[in-house]
Amino acid sequence: MDSALTNAPRARLIELEGRGGAMAALEFGDAARPIDVVFVHANGFNARTYRSILAPLAEDFRILAVDQRGHGRSTLPADTAGRTSWDGLRDDLLALLTTLDLRDVVLSGHSMGGTACVLAQAEAPERVRSLVLFDPVVVPSPSDHGIDPEAFTNSPLVQGALRRRAVFDSQAAVIGAYTGRGAFKTWTAEMLADYVADGFRERPDGQVELSCAPEWEASNFSSHAHDTWGAFERAQVPIRILKAEIASTCREDPRFDALVAAGRIEAETIPGTSHFLPMERPDLVQAELRKALA
Repeated sequence: MDSALTNAPRARLIELEGRGGAMAALEFGDAARPIDVVFVHANGFNARTYRSILAPLAEDFRILAVDQRGHGRSTLPADTAGRTSWDGLRDDLLALLTTLDLRDVVLSGHSMGGTACVLAQAEAPERVRSLVLFDPVVVPSPSDHGIDPEAFTNSPLVQGALRRRAVFDSQAAVIGAYTGRGAFKTWTAEMLADYVADGFRERPDGQVELSCAPEWEASNFSSHAHDTWGAFERAQVPIRILKAEIASTCREDPRFDALVAAGRIEAETIPGTSHFLPMERPDLVQAELRKALA
């Protein structure tokens, strides 16, 4: 059988009890085997963005790449009112693990998705085999001494998200506008097309608009009251982190250094990479997941 057909993902929509909707996902690999990996995307992206990275693993493993709340094809409500943390993203992942009764699974994610994995494993270590994270967001929270909450709510990332153009004439117009620019400079044409496919939805007027609304993307950038450090310290599973060399969101911190020194976290900085490490080094993503599942 053609490997391209074998590795083609299957679209799923998984109702999560008590969470207000369904989590969309792409499933790779043999449906008869247990799920080996749950992969979680970065803020503003979606599961399909990583299709070309994950598909080569489908011949050996079963992978579920999910659309988080407010992204892609998921129907989970994205309410920004009163939101201060990513605990809701954590709880969505916990609901997914329970709904599918997943056990001995590798949780893996990029950026915000990696952090959501850290938060989830702290609450359900019995379901998680290990964590494999690609430049997760590990920054001081507003509760840390001397951190002004306004530093998050008024950050350039928040303001940039709120200014993001949400509506285009077509997906082709989006690709034309994004190719070779900004965050997409290092992406292949295939990766960009995959991002746009589920990153924009059709409107009744024939135009397309962002699946992740600018207000929701901004809310993710500004809501940092979750306890990432506590989750790391309570971890009962191996943690492997690949950090970007350039503008990493996995910030230097004495607490992080102490966890590395104690052998609680294994971390490596990848030369020449930016925060978009998975797009720049898909070979490393594949190698790290294979190693975690060996």
